[in-house]
Amino acid sequence: MKKVIVCDTIHPKGLALLGSQDDIEYVDASQVPKDELLQMIGDYDVAITRSSTDVDAKFLENATQMKAIVRAGVGVDNVDIEGCSRNGIIVMNVPTANTIAAVELTMAHMLAAARSFPNANNHLKLDRVWKREKWYGIELKDKKLGIIGFGNIGSRVGKRALAFEMDVIAYDPYIEPSKATELGVKYTTDFDDILACDFITIHTPKTSETLNMIDREEIAKMKEGVRLINCARGGLYNEDALYEGLKSKKIAYAGIDVFVKEPAIDNKLLDLDNISVTPHLGANTLESQEKIATQAAEQAISAARGTSYPNALNLPIVESEVPEFVKPYLDLTQKIAYLAAQINKGHIKSIRLEAEGEIASYLKSLLTFALVGALSESMGEKINYVNAEFVAKERGIDLDTKVVSNVSEYKNKILLKLTTDVRTIAIGGTVFSDNIEKIVNIDKIKLDFKPKGKMIFFSNKDKPGVIADISRIMSNNGINIADFRLGRDESGNALAVVLIDDIVSKDIIQELRSLDASNWVETANL
Repeated sequence: MKKVIVCDTIHPKGLALLGSQDDIEYVDASQVPKDELLQMIGDYDVAITRSSTDVDAKFLENATQMKAIVRAGVGVDNVDIEGCSRNGIIVMNVPTANTIAAVELTMAHMLAAARSFPNANNHLKLDRVWKREKWYGIELKDKKLGIIGFGNIGSRVGKRALAFEMDVIAYDPYIEPSKATELGVKYTTDFDDILACDFITIHTPKTSETLNMIDREEIAKMKEGVRLINCARGGLYNEDALYEGLKSKKIAYAGIDVFVKEPAIDNKLLDLDNISVTPHLGANTLESQEKIATQAAEQAISAARGTSYPNALNLPIVESEVPEFVKPYLDLTQKIAYLAAQINKGHIKSIRLEAEGEIASYLKSLLTFALVGALSESMGEKINYVNAEFVAKERGIDLDTKVVSNVSEYKNKILLKLTTDVRTIAIGGTVFSDNIEKIVNIDKIKLDFKPKGKMIFFSNKDKPGVIADISRIMSNNGINIADFRLGRDESGNALAVVLIDDIVSKDIIQELRSLDASNWVETANL
């Protein structure tokens, strides 16, 4: 008998499904104190968790027999995926069961932002005051709605907003424009178009690119009386900037379901009158809870039997079947692809992976890692080793691999070419002794640096004074340079890779871009 432990509360239908299996023994430990739970988990093959149970070092230390963990929900913030991988535990999540619940909560917050009905409700019900003239709102009809992120949830919000006769505009550089336009939604690549809207709602994963995506600078560009919604992830809107905007009334109203730190019982946003808040209820409908529970149970059953691992986040290959020298190349390939997606932002058209040397025999596995790396920039935790190829095909990304002659000075080398609607970038890398990973070229420029840390990539015309200009700007802004790598080609172009200790602001990047010698400037964080 395979054994499954349910660590947190799930819908009874999920428990019923587990209980109906002849070869599965399960226990509902959702009400067991966490210290006692840690003593129990060593006897189980699979665990189903939610946000109340942290899969951390203590959990993993006790999970000596565990083969898989199912996170019954989308987010895996409380799961140490790297630690699970080191312990040979497969991590799965349930990414789509709460889609409609999140969409409809977004619409509820949008209506609350338009009509202030939570405030009007409290004024009448709690204060017993009947004052109709105090609660004039606005209509959604003919208002412009900006949607940031037009994926599974954002696109459905767009369809519902169209039914309210809103003018809907979508911003998502990682989709084909036709995904929006075929629904009757306008598509833009200019973020300022979104900032000019009457309502703005965000539906992106939390990544380095989307964290604090709406900050003071963006709010300053918005129209007076804008209304903001966030039912996606805490931190996509900078909470300090949001507070200031609401207090000054630049932002007329906000509807917020998610916070940087949860539970958010002491968050200063709760002190304001012009905001409606909910305690992370995006998945809290009876229907979505039933779907989440049954899908999580199905995944746990499959994992316990070892038949399949749906939505696995860390199952690229059977590690025991891969030679030791290949493993660092898998890691390097994913890092290179993630780097390429950060410095060549846009809708990915194609990914081409070339390899020379013995490593070329493992191109298929390498491509899977490349896809996860490239798509992580736009999809965050939604992309995994199992669904990567499917997502790539769904997005119309052309995939290609090629074995090339071993003509470089390296025993093994990989070269990834990522083409977006902006341009093509080619990044090559190799692994030296002691598994030291290095990037050895970007486009035709030879380089030598480890793919790790915060970096600025400065492409420029090869002329005197560039290094001094970069150093001056960094110094003036209090940014410490940890390392500075340079390379140049035969066409009069150069590339500087500047390793820095702190994330730089958009203003600093703009200052670098304004230099006469600049071709392009991008940042990356690996």
